[in-house]
Amino acid sequence: MIRIRNAIVLDVLEENEEYQELVVQIDENKGKAVNYPRLTGQVQKGDIVYLNTTAVNIGLGTGGVHFVLANNNLEKDSRGHGHIMKMRYTPQQIKVLAVEEEASPHHELIKDFNSLQNTPVVIAFLHSMLISALAGIRCINENLKISYIMTDGGALPLAFSKTINLLKKEKWLTGTLTSGHAFGGDLETINVYSALVAAFMVQKPDLIIIAMGPGNVGTGTEFGTTALEAGQIINAVYSLGGHPILIPRISFQDKRNRHQGISHHVITVLNKIALAPCSLVLPKLHDVKKYNYLEQQIKDNKLNANHKLIYESGAEGLAYLKKSGISVTTMGRSFDEDQEFFLTASAAGAFAARLV
Repeated sequence: MIRIRNAIVLDVLEENEEYQELVVQIDENKGKAVNYPRLTGQVQKGDIVYLNTTAVNIGLGTGGVHFVLANNNLEKDSRGHGHIMKMRYTPQQIKVLAVEEEASPHHELIKDFNSLQNTPVVIAFLHSMLISALAGIRCINENLKISYIMTDGGALPLAFSKTINLLKKEKWLTGTLTSGHAFGGDLETINVYSALVAAFMVQKPDLIIIAMGPGNVGTGTEFGTTALEAGQIINAVYSLGGHPILIPRISFQDKRNRHQGISHHVITVLNKIALAPCSLVLPKLHDVKKYNYLEQQIKDNKLNANHKLIYESGAEGLAYLKKSGISVTTMGRSFDEDQEFFLTASAAGAFAARLV
């Protein structure tokens, strides 16, 4: 059930045409709220707004801010091109021009698709892997054209990702696409398959990277997580003639035993979800104890039975990242606190770039 409260906008802290971060007054309390102008129009100081306060009320971590449902001071119509609705049949459904529909200028191009022609497609389990993976790519070749596809396994608005805003500002990405109910990419697509097709045919990248937005869902059960989409993406890339490259989730700092070394989600994806083979990239570790731990996991779970194991150094990519001055975190942990996590993402990016 949605928890709705009225509020007054006290200040606009940050804004662009896709995203606004606000300070709001709710009764006697102040808080932060996020507004998406594509949904509810541009908000100004002094406006009276209706907020979805559910996440803050339950103490949610990622996404634990208020969200503007409506602006009482603004009437916004739904003019514009496109007939495809995302977040369909909800109060927040939004109309987009999907790349597949006939009104799209790319419709005929999409119809002519035949194959991804072995284009490398890097598949990330978590949004926090993106920067390190791109650093791994760029340390090999800064001139490669890279398309990013955001699935709807996490946050739906692309504008919610400060990572993507940074990567676009730094020109590390050629273009973005949002698939399923995710929205706000340079191109809107209906599903992962058509997103891969649109990236290849319209943006013409050297390689593609795909991951859900920030804020994935997990329950501690084998199948109760949005991270399992990685296996379905492997199948999609393979069936369309691409080269699927998986970034496994590896950590020795996560206090949960199921995420020690290679996460149990990775093992589930590779053994029970992915029906097609992929390149599984592992970092070259100098710590013998950690290396042996990973090797035992690979042996016990027979991860090399259907997939090709690749060992790649991610150190160069992380050195490139440090030189760039861009900081990275995952689950609140910095690079120094969880090196293997970021090293793995960098290694996968480097491997993909070498294929190109």
